[in-house]
Amino acid sequence: MSVCWGPVLRVLVLQAAWALVGGQVRYSVPEEAKAGTVVGRLAQDLGLEAGEAEARRLRLVSQGRRASVEVSGASGALVVSSRLDREELCGKSAPCALRLEVLVERPLRVFHVELEVTDINDNAPLFPAARKNLSIAEFTTLPGSRFPLEGASDADVEANAQLSYTLSPSEHFKVEEENANSRINSLFLVLTKALDRETLPVHRLVLTASDGGRPSLTGTMELVISVLDANDNAPQFNQSVYNVLLPEDALKGKLVIQVDATDLDEGLNREIIYEIDTVVPSSASDIFSIDAKSGEISLTGTLDFEMVAFYHLQIKATDKGSLPLSGHCKVVVEVLDVNDNSPEVWVTSLSVPVPEDAAVGTVVALLSVSDRDSGANGRVRCAVWPASPFGLVSTFAGSYSLVLREALDRERVSEYEVEVRAEDGGSPSLRARRGVRVPVSDVNDNAPAFAQAVYTVLARENNAAGAELARLWARDPDEADNGRVRYSVWEGGAGGGASAGGGWRPASSYVSVDAESGRVWALQPLDYEEVQVLQFEVRAVDAGEPPLCGNATVQLFVVDENDNAPALLPAGGGGPGPGLAGEAASGPGSGALWAWAAWGAPAGQVVAKIRAVDADSGYNAWLRYELWEPRGKGPFRVGLYSGEVSTARALEEADGPRQRLVIVVRDHGEPARSATATLSVSLVEGAEAALSAAGSSSSSGSGTGLRAGPGAEGGAAAATNVWLVVAICAVSSLFLLAVVLYGASRWAPRAGVLSGPGPATLVCASEVGSWSYSQRQSRSLCLADGAGKSDLMVFSPNFPP
Repeated sequence: MSVCWGPVLRVLVLQAAWALVGGQVRYSVPEEAKAGTVVGRLAQDLGLEAGEAEARRLRLVSQGRRASVEVSGASGALVVSSRLDREELCGKSAPCALRLEVLVERPLRVFHVELEVTDINDNAPLFPAARKNLSIAEFTTLPGSRFPLEGASDADVEANAQLSYTLSPSEHFKVEEENANSRINSLFLVLTKALDRETLPVHRLVLTASDGGRPSLTGTMELVISVLDANDNAPQFNQSVYNVLLPEDALKGKLVIQVDATDLDEGLNREIIYEIDTVVPSSASDIFSIDAKSGEISLTGTLDFEMVAFYHLQIKATDKGSLPLSGHCKVVVEVLDVNDNSPEVWVTSLSVPVPEDAAVGTVVALLSVSDRDSGANGRVRCAVWPASPFGLVSTFAGSYSLVLREALDRERVSEYEVEVRAEDGGSPSLRARRGVRVPVSDVNDNAPAFAQAVYTVLARENNAAGAELARLWARDPDEADNGRVRYSVWEGGAGGGASAGGGWRPASSYVSVDAESGRVWALQPLDYEEVQVLQFEVRAVDAGEPPLCGNATVQLFVVDENDNAPALLPAGGGGPGPGLAGEAASGPGSGALWAWAAWGAPAGQVVAKIRAVDADSGYNAWLRYELWEPRGKGPFRVGLYSGEVSTARALEEADGPRQRLVIVVRDHGEPARSATATLSVSLVEGAEAALSAAGSSSSSGSGTGLRAGPGAEGGAAAATNVWLVVAICAVSSLFLLAVVLYGASRWAPRAGVLSGPGPATLVCASEVGSWSYSQRQSRSLCLADGAGKSDLMVFSPNFPP
């Protein structure tokens, strides 16, 4: 029932800005206030600046109950949004206080607001029935007799619910109230003068109940009193009020209490019938029953402490007289709480995902916990599982913050399933759980990392421009842009290669790296004769902010191809020994040489030496000499690897004055390349050969030479050559042994090579002996065991593997 306030209606708002005790904002608003009524300046009372309420999303958090108030987004004021009915919200509880939670963001904070809904006199007193029938015997009912009446009820509280009763004018009756130390006052109709049925058989009175509101509201009940004869003693209970304690989990059929009434009359007027006259609240009329004969009151329904904590039963005992009389008592049943409600957990705010670099103490979620039970049964303890990296902080009664306790690492755990566990203090205790999913967002905290610090790559020379040389890959465990890697040749890495001319060129002029795939490809064909070792650094940079990078060193060894034919060298220095002469070659690839030989020269006499070089390396530069013409058994032969032309037998006059020899110089490459030299040998007498040798010594710079001499001198020269060969072989053997021992100790645990299936054992040979090299620089030639001669690698001593 609503009350018209008239034009003078004004909102009574009692605002306590910040209550220092408890840290709450408290407001007061009367019930039935119109929608839009300003309850309080919430934003200002919370310390927010003008316009900050909307920017920081000042709002109320609902906990399952319609709040009927809301926050105005523009002004930040707390206003009424729908009808406020104190009786609907709080019933008979006084005061009626609503607990509200207010959230603001940036930073996230929670405030607690207590809104008191004050009562207005909008409910009139209400009797259980519009009519009450009473039967009173004449004469036998003495003046002063009291007849209990069921009073009216008023849904309002405090002064608005304080009732007073008046009875319509009567010379026989009056109404009295009595406080019998119970929660409800007892109301009695008192007989002031004996009744005379013959004068007035029925008395009709109006009982009016008025509340204490301003203006006062009233309710009425008609009393119909029938005057009876005879039976003049009403049953009397041994107690006017019975108090009973009953747990809310009591089972149906349980005996509540047995009431007892006596009647001083005899016979039928003494026999009593018990009945439940009224039950407060009226909705509980089917919860209790009474045995009409014994007066035993039993439980026929279920109790719920959280719904109704007290029941008031009005018991009537009526005798069986012809004019039955009744006695009345009250039974007050107090319901005791048991732990039958589990705690409830709500997530009121969740701030996810959480960046992995979030500081310890960061608030992840706000939670609200409640239990409908009371006392220890309603006290709730909360914990979070697993215990790390999150924890719970109690911010207010029933409110918790889920905060970060330890540093996060998304690469280790990208998402957490957190469980908030609540347990009340009952015995046995009841529990509740609420799961919270907390994803972790990535930050750029990992630099790209290569699998190896140094990559060794083999590439054959003369490769095509754009050919893939190797693939490099750097791992970055971050995600999205933070884990997307781009590759480049780092110019700051001092990478490059030595050219044949002695210059130094940057690595970026030889190779490039695909930014997306890490594929290393050649910008131009590589020439082993220009560069043998190319060392550079590849940088991997992620796309994070700020970007992080990692480096790897690439050692690119150029493998020689047989792309150079042997080249004949011009004679110089008078030949390799006494009596040996040769003519300068006419050009690379072919040449015309001439020499002298004395008649009668013995077998094995060195006549000339063919000298050639190959710009390649290894097998490709290992030269062998073959006598192409004349074929068959001629007077001359050529050393397979030395190029020395010597007599195959003693020279005779039958051999003629001149011999023409065609000598082919081949390398060991695949396919082999060759050059041809033509040597003309003139057969002369011993004196002429000596003159030719002397001329050769005096004109060595002109490119001519002479070989001649008597037999004794030829024998001495042959002996000298033998010892020279022996000395060279001994020195070569010692050098080879030293190189092998050094290589076995230094190069045995080699790093893997990208172009081969596994590590290789290196065997090295000296360039001294039958190996032929270009004259650019000294190197060690190494061959992997079990590999073909095409797998020869030449390393400069400046870049040991």
